[in-house]
Amino acid sequence: MGLLVQKLPVPWGTRTQTLSVLGSTDGSTWTTLKASAGYTFTEGGNTVTVPLSAAEARYLRLTFTGNTGWPAGQLAQVEA
Repeated sequence: MGLLVQKLPVPWGTRTQTLSVLGSTDGSTWTTLKASAGYTFTEGGNTVTVPLSAAEARYLRLTFTGNTGWPAGQLAQVEA
């Protein structure tokens, strides 16, 4: 199992973002590593850890479909 750590700037307020994570070895064929779900970034820390299915992947694709704090997906830093 892998982990994906997502970060927002610390002063931003609490928000829940809905996203899914796909992985690929070639950039053409994608496999779902984490189905769409909501993750809450809390004011002060603004870090979320997403557990991923075990898979070999060279590329990651994050798809944001909701955000309670802004009309678009937001991400400042990602660690895989």
